[in-house]
Parts: sequence; structure tokens; C-alpha cells
Amino acid sequence: MKRFLLFVMVIALALAACAPKAQEPAASVLKVSDGTVTKTYTADDLKTLGAVQATFQGVTYVGVPLTVLLKDAGIDPTNLTAVKAVAMDGFTANYDSSLFSREDTIVAYARIDGPLGEDEAPFRMVLPDEGGKMNPRQLVEIVAIP
Repeated sequence: MKRFLLFVMVIALALAACAPKAQEPAASVLKVSDGTVTKTYTADDLKTLGAVQATFQGVTYVGVPLTVLLKDAGIDPTNLTAVKAVAMDGFTANYDSSLFSREDTIVAYARIDGPLGEDEAPFRMVLPDEGGKMNPRQLVEIVAIP
């Protein structure tokens, strides 16, 4: 019986040693698309588009206006009927033009006093004066709807 247990342990160790190594997590990216055009952004990419601030529930966020991001991705915001923000967990928020075209609607990549919190990162939509469900956290995709 001891030999059998020893044999099983040796096989288990050998299999564990042969298991594929966990890969480094890919850099957090935001996908922006309209069905024909798709572009991905890192936080550093967003920083190159300029920085604006917006405050939601007493927290000041730093990010890029959504319209600027859409234009950079090759999408004309004036030709859209809606924009959908998709969070990591599948939660979505839909914005009509009265919301997505506001100057203070931003895609945040940081807080004014440091990085986004773990429960918000990698990106967050910020629409001041709108309810929490319109400000999704852990944003991974923006879908432009013509």
C-alpha cells in the first residue's frame, strides 16, 4: 500500500511539473468598435489623447472625453444613435446622444489622487450627475451604434 501511495505521489508531482505555466496577464486594454472599425487602448494610450477631469459622487476622475476617444478610433460620434459601455462582468450601460456627446462624459483611467481602485480598474465611465448604473466600473469595451 505504501508503494502504491508513493507511486501516486510521484506521478502527481511529475504531472504538476509538466503543467503549462500561468501566463503573465495581458496589459489591460479597452476595445472601441462600431462593427467595422475596432481599436484597442491601454491607459497610456488614453493619456496621449489628453486629460480632463470629471467628478462623480465626490471623487474626481481623470480621463479622456468619450467623443475624443471615438474620433481617435475612427468613429464619427455625430453619426451614432447610441453608445454601449461593457464592463468586465458583462454589465452594460447604454447612452443616447444626449449623454455620450456631453463634454463631461469621460472614460477614466485614474483618480485625481492616484490610480483607479481595484474595484474600478482598468477603466471607468464617468457621467457626472447621472446614477451609479450609468457609471460602470471595470470597463473593457465601448460599442458605437450607428
